Amino acid sequence: MPHLKRFSVILWMNTLLIIIFSACNNNTSQNKKNDTVPVVSLKDKTIQGSFNSKLDVFFDSSRLTQFLEAYPKLEPYKKDLDSFYYKRKFAFAWYDKNGLIEPAANLFNRIQNISDEGLQDTFPYIHEFIYLMKNNGMDSLNKPSPFTDFMLTSQYFIYARNVWQGIDEKQSISLDWLLPRKKVSYNELLDSLVSGKDILDNAPVYIQYGRLRSFLKKYKDIQAKGGWPQIIPEKKVYKLGDSSATVTALRNHLSITEDLLENNNSSIFDSALFKGLVHYQERLGLTMDGAAGPAVFREMNIPVEKRIEQIIVNMERSRWVPVNLQSNYIIVNIPEYKLHVYENNKHVWDMNVVVGQPAHKTVIFNGEIKYVVFSPYWNVPPGIMRNEVMPGIQKNSNYLANHNMEWNGGNVRQKPGPNNSLGLVKFLFPNSFDIYLHDTPAKSLFGESSRAFSHGCIRLSDAEKMADYLLRNDTTWSKKSIYTAMHSGKEKFVTLKNPEPVFIAYFTAWVTADGILNFRNDVYKRDTRLASTILKSPQK
Repeated sequence: MPHLKRFSVILWMNTLLIIIFSACNNNTSQNKKNDTVPVVSLKDKTIQGSFNSKLDVFFDSSRLTQFLEAYPKLEPYKKDLDSFYYKRKFAFAWYDKNGLIEPAANLFNRIQNISDEGLQDTFPYIHEFIYLMKNNGMDSLNKPSPFTDFMLTSQYFIYARNVWQGIDEKQSISLDWLLPRKKVSYNELLDSLVSGKDILDNAPVYIQYGRLRSFLKKYKDIQAKGGWPQIIPEKKVYKLGDSSATVTALRNHLSITEDLLENNNSSIFDSALFKGLVHYQERLGLTMDGAAGPAVFREMNIPVEKRIEQIIVNMERSRWVPVNLQSNYIIVNIPEYKLHVYENNKHVWDMNVVVGQPAHKTVIFNGEIKYVVFSPYWNVPPGIMRNEVMPGIQKNSNYLANHNMEWNGGNVRQKPGPNNSLGLVKFLFPNSFDIYLHDTPAKSLFGESSRAFSHGCIRLSDAEKMADYLLRNDTTWSKKSIYTAMHSGKEKFVTLKNPEPVFIAYFTAWVTADGILNFRNDVYKRDTRLASTILKSPQK
């Protein structure tokens, strides 16, 4: 291996250089005080870090230059390396007087098992790193090796940026993710790690990351055992009481995915299978009727490899999300077709929503709901005006009257009322995408399992409940006055005293607080693009 041959020469040179440079090292004094540095990785959430108190093993600063010359692929980390070691007065980070400290082995183990993080084993100089660590990080004189210390620090930066931060922000924006990306101070977290803090197991990553990571291992175990077989049903639908080999196949699949805890291998569709199937349907977002039809078989015939990819893709999205959002906020998860309300970071309630069609995608971004508009007008967008309204007017002179519309300057708007396309109330969070939440007269659509029907805005199944919630702290409003305003037929704007943060997100896999793995269809076909980005390119 060319790198290892070069490494042997470098190691021999290191032995001589240690003797030469030891006489000219002017950085052998210890810090008198152990400075504690608060790490504010995200909003009001700190991870305390401190420099290693045992600054008693030093090296000459010129060794770092030699290291980067020997390993040019690590040159992008020069600034981080310089900053970190300068603060340490060029003391070893990963050694004390007894050799390598425990966090070095912990980091080495994580990098050796990087596939557990949903990443490829493509870290630069990984073989040289393994060689160094398997020789206990010591040089031929059995002294701490500066190159080993630098390699550990460099590999940490690579690990932290790929596992805790994810792909570059420019790449996520190109994938239409316009939510704010979190920021992490890698140097300060590194200080915490080498000081013995348990940041590898308590990393600055959104809670969904760790939950999905545990299921990645489970699904890789399923894959190693052969996955699950395809099911070819003998008829369209299987229900309670049916008997068939297909029923046995259903039972086996639900047993593998742990939706059915006990498998009696029966070919009879019994109550236990019914309950297991309802559980499966719930976490896949299917109609929970306990019957196995085309939708169930379509989901079950998705290979385990594809489910693994789906988990990995959503682990990557979790890397982008701030660890802690505001304490009170609203999240709309597009593939789930649901809106969730959180208070003090705890889920309190949710409702079904309708999102944009694939041709009119709802944008992934965030904002603040500032206005409630009762009995709203609907200003017809240019596209609908051009493609629907104008052709309608040309065919029928009464088109506007029939649709409760009127001219408003050079545009058309629909008057307030129960048949208004925005329903009886809308909720505005000013943005350049013209996206908002609103009521709708088309209530039947909320009964569909897939609800991508709108032109981009988000329709609420219970808009009155949302109005009650947003005005809950405003004593000038009551349930009765809200209802009256919704049915008044006169548009009324209300400015919220406390704007409510709202996040429009896109997760096709997630784990609930009680440990249930959910999957949803990739309605906008975003998973494949992201998978190709993170699974086909080396880590940097």
